[in-house]
Amino acid sequence: MGRIFEKRKHKMFARFDRMAKQFTRLGKEIAIAVKQGGPNPDYNPRLRTAIQNAKSVNMPKDRVDAAIKRANSKGEGDYEEVRFEGYGPHGVAVLVECATDNNTRTVANIRMHFNKGGGSMGKTGSLDFIFTRKGVFKIQKSALKGMDLDEFEFALIDHGCEDVAFDEEELYVYASFESFGAMQKALEDMGIEVTTAELQYIPNNYVDGTEEQAQEILDLVERLEGDDDVQYVYHNLK
Repeated sequence: MGRIFEKRKHKMFARFDRMAKQFTRLGKEIAIAVKQGGPNPDYNPRLRTAIQNAKSVNMPKDRVDAAIKRANSKGEGDYEEVRFEGYGPHGVAVLVECATDNNTRTVANIRMHFNKGGGSMGKTGSLDFIFTRKGVFKIQKSALKGMDLDEFEFALIDHGCEDVAFDEEELYVYASFESFGAMQKALEDMGIEVTTAELQYIPNNYVDGTEEQAQEILDLVERLEGDDDVQYVYHNLK
């Protein structure tokens, strides 16, 4: 009985840790958006997107409002968006996006994580041939309000839609990096409620690995994701 309780307690704390990490990441996104375009989401598309993404993970409204207010204050420092690239074990490409107020600290930490995880950092731009940055919009199927999927995809082609993938409940609309804003506006104009809208690095090719090798990569990814300055980690492990 005690072992079951400990297991449940561990899972609960792990869930809280993930939630806290999500809230911290989204708080930084909100801060960057406010610094770039002001505190009013009606006139700041990036802030509107950050708030939308915060709602999708149930970030409390008071935390969102506090993040906007804090970012809009003169005393609040700026976050710098930086990207790190390298290879993990077994030739798997790893790309790390960070938001930091101390780049020297972040560079040292990311290099340490790569080294301890059996990988090595590379130069910025060294993975440009492996990853392509794209807009990814997640939408509940119910948000289409009965619209045919083919009709929906066809309506978005002129706005930069490159692909639409779906499962039982959700759609994923992929657009080029350059078309992110146009796609966002097109979906808004169509009255389609978007769950999340993000710019992601999508692999152009993948690396196969055994279960043991995959675990080594995932350990490195987990180590990187645990860093306070890290926003997203991408890899091309199949």
